[in-house]
Amino acid sequence: MEMSRRVVIIGAGGRLGAALAREYARDVQVIGFSRAQLDLGAPDQLRSTLEGLEFDALINAAAQTNVDRCETHQEEAFALNAEAPRVIAAICRAKAARFIHISTDYVFDGEKREPYTEEDEARPISVYGESKREGERRALEANDRALIVRVSWVFGPDRPSFVDAILKKARDQEEISAVADKYATPTSTLDICALLRPYLGDHQEGGLLHLANTGECSWQEYAQWALDCCHAEGIPMKASKVGAASLTDMTGFLAKRPVYSVLSSGKYERATGQTPRSWRDAVAEYVRDHVR
Repeated sequence: MEMSRRVVIIGAGGRLGAALAREYARDVQVIGFSRAQLDLGAPDQLRSTLEGLEFDALINAAAQTNVDRCETHQEEAFALNAEAPRVIAAICRAKAARFIHISTDYVFDGEKREPYTEEDEARPISVYGESKREGERRALEANDRALIVRVSWVFGPDRPSFVDAILKKARDQEEISAVADKYATPTSTLDICALLRPYLGDHQEGGLLHLANTGECSWQEYAQWALDCCHAEGIPMKASKVGAASLTDMTGFLAKRPVYSVLSSGKYERATGQTPRSWRDAVAEYVRDHVR
């Protein structure tokens, strides 16, 4: 299937958006907008900017992703995470352009103990999760061919994430710890770029799609594996073990977090015949290529 020829990426200054813009620019024309260039909270600016452009597909990788800020800025959360996707979805529908909207594992309550599928009911437990779920709903209401792609624990070379923060600590401190009772799947931005390609073509169905590397882990296991990879690569680290903390120890958290939000990529695998690689392989490659 032919990939779209002109792709707009909103959130091109972010961790995932920057990777999408760079990777896709290798073979299509990419028009990227950073937060400074396009304000999700200004519907009139969204319309005036996007309606005047010609494009075949648009990926919205922008959002208010500060989970705790959303608790105290609910109006902002819903403006950026719920209303903006509706406006963009409607613009794409009018242009007959593909619309892909990036969502999150935080739409789930974390009560399950096996990977969430697209058929599982979304029951968010935070304002962030509620606003993202409402964005999914409004986008599909405005454009039934919109594709909502849920991702989890995204890491990559363009902006620091949890893995970078923990390795920074491990360089300077012998004793570090991470939460051991919260589970999801670290997912590489570079993998998302590659895995999303089949969905950029014409005549694709919309709906929900889970996209993550395979396997699952706690933040502690994630951190320990990244640290082990650093030692294997000869990257100097003071710490060698990651201690176990509990989610209840995280007194700075305002918002509730789902304790289990592993996403099943089974629907993706059935549709494409591709299986995402394991999170361990993706993290090992990230450490090898991007940690110095």
